[in-house]
Amino acid sequence: MNASGSDTGLPFAKMHGLGNDFVVIDARETSARVTAELARALADRHRGVGFDQLALIETDDTADLRLTFYNADGSLSATCGNATRCIARMEMDRTGAARLAIRTSRGLLGAEDAGGGLTSVNMGVPMTEWSEIPLAEDVDTLHLPVDGDPVATSMGNPHMTFFVEDVAAIDLAARGATLEHHPLFPERTNVQFVQVTGPDRLRVRVWERGTGITEASGSSSCASAVAAARRGLTGRQVTVDLDGGTLGVDWREDGVWMTGPTAHVFSGVLTAEFLAALT
Repeated sequence: MNASGSDTGLPFAKMHGLGNDFVVIDARETSARVTAELARALADRHRGVGFDQLALIETDDTADLRLTFYNADGSLSATCGNATRCIARMEMDRTGAARLAIRTSRGLLGAEDAGGGLTSVNMGVPMTEWSEIPLAEDVDTLHLPVDGDPVATSMGNPHMTFFVEDVAAIDLAARGATLEHHPLFPERTNVQFVQVTGPDRLRVRVWERGTGITEASGSSSCASAVAAARRGLTGRQVTVDLDGGTLGVDWREDGVWMTGPTAHVFSGVLTAEFLAALT
């Protein structure tokens, strides 16, 4: 028996939120164990399944479930907003519950059925102190000493947000790959380029640490909304247009709520042969 599954393979689901795609493994009723090696193998879009993030579901003593997230390079991520929303939708459909409490490394997150096929997740209170994000030194997080005058925010993972005149003109692949490893961010960073297109509307493009360009990102949308509100560019409730679609973000007293659609694309089973090749 492989440590990551069983003699008969390992069940999984493929989901996405606005094209931000995930492999979801439910370990609540199996002996599934996810490793960085398995995550990297699964992330390969030619030899594996392909994903932006992998999410592992486990039981939790004080929440409805617990989630652990892996990036495509096998590194851990404290939070993944779109995956949390997708899994919340799947669990609400399975149980009939209208609300869930979900444990992540970010903390306890609330999820709700928003009606009309939409799902809302409270991504928690944003962190804006340099030591919380974390940054390598004490600097003004609203105006980082980086070319382009970005904002730093943590939604459980670090974000660097640039406001630009035209996001379409940005070489996201080149800029994102470099900025992810900026020395000001000892744990690397997610990068967003944001164009304010209305009093409460943002156009956002995303580079995710450990993954690269993604069509959407829940935590990046929240960080962009927080950065825009802190700069006085928008109110605290905005519509965020990403490459893959649109999310609603509402920065309330109890946290940053994100609302949008989800999709369960298919379910499958990783073969014992695939899993055995990882040992």
